[in-house]
Amino acid sequence: MMALMTEERTPDAELARNAAGGDRESFSALVERHYGFIFRLAWRLTGHRADAEDLAQEVCARLGRAIRSYRGGAAFTTWLYAIVVNAARDAGRRAAREAAKADAWGAQALVDGHAAVEAEPEDPAEALWAAVRRLPAKQREAVTLVYGEGMNHADAAELMGCSEATVSWHVHEAKKRLRQIVAAGEV
Repeated sequence: MMALMTEERTPDAELARNAAGGDRESFSALVERHYGFIFRLAWRLTGHRADAEDLAQEVCARLGRAIRSYRGGAAFTTWLYAIVVNAARDAGRRAAREAAKADAWGAQALVDGHAAVEAEPEDPAEALWAAVRRLPAKQREAVTLVYGEGMNHADAAELMGCSEATVSWHVHEAKKRLRQIVAAGEV
């Protein structure tokens, strides 16, 4: 119990340094401390619980290999955010390749008369997040941090590695694009 209480007060940078040196307890404390953030961000970026769980597990595995690259110059969460977003982008590229294969199969099934009808999301909030996931990457990330994680623009800017004004611009552009998507009935 005493070790746990000490780890709760230990700064992320120190835990990361210890974990990079092979301390499994420090690594475990980091993962436990930040797993909720990893999962929430993964959920917002993927939109599906199973995908978010897979992505969170992938990030934890990547974290084990990448911890040695954390230099402590920025907040640990800023560095971790980049790992989650990069993992989501990698997963998105894999999914796009698989979707292209499925689309090719679907086109053939349509020609053959065997195509299945796709169900639409029933929850309006989920439909809106589905639309958010269709935004360009930086707009999607800004909206996810500001509205999904409840961050102010300054904190989101720190995580995204840009200015607060840039985050505000991305959110503004995202709102315009989302209005277009909704007006077009694409959600």
